[in-house]
Amino acid sequence: MSDSTAPTVLHVDQIDMRVEAKVWDFAVERRAQIDALFTQMCREKPALFNGRVLLMHRYTLDGGILRGHFLETDYASFAAWQRWGRPSAGIFDCFAAAAILAADGAFLLGLMGPHTFNAGQIYFPCGTPDPSDVKAGKVDFEFSVKRELHEETGLDAAELTEEPGWNVVIEGGLICAVKVLRSALPAEPLRARILQTLSAERQPELADIRIVRGPADFDPAMRGFVKAFLAHRFGSA
Repeated sequence: MSDSTAPTVLHVDQIDMRVEAKVWDFAVERRAQIDALFTQMCREKPALFNGRVLLMHRYTLDGGILRGHFLETDYASFAAWQRWGRPSAGIFDCFAAAAILAADGAFLLGLMGPHTFNAGQIYFPCGTPDPSDVKAGKVDFEFSVKRELHEETGLDAAELTEEPGWNVVIEGGLICAVKVLRSALPAEPLRARILQTLSAERQPELADIRIVRGPADFDPAMRGFVKAFLAHRFGSA
């Protein structure tokens, strides 16, 4: 796998994600190296925590449905895989992201705080799914995206309007399912509201909120999947 692959953006009507009892060989075979690297990473960023995460090991796209199968592993192994350039290891980094669309047509993105793994990067509220997102053996992407939205911005998905389906961005070993959530507020007051929420937190995950009204607002710090989605969206507007 390689993130150098040009991103593909497509629409799906449904997502069906399941968890399987499967061991990630990469996490077993490179255990000593992973533990040493994560110890070093924690010295650099003490806020990192080696919890449990879910990674997709196979998927299919058929009839407007994205189906995937996930395994559970530790965050240290996932972080090491990313730090080492996402080598071929039998998994995909698959997650849901909340694309907040303001009433005036602008999207709101978050700038990751300096204490986070992806410090300085700009993207939508999102996160690697974890066991709390599993409901009856399925990875509930609807729940995951709304959880991440609230945790990172304080916004409640119930006050936003969901667009039907998902916009799936495939970029090598990364697969992001983007859910567009429309707000009744214009971009500036919506940004101010989120920033007020962040100011009350001791260590917010986001350091700032950026407003994107078109390609002219693209920033080099934006993740590739974000720019691919936005370019696709603005190009079809």
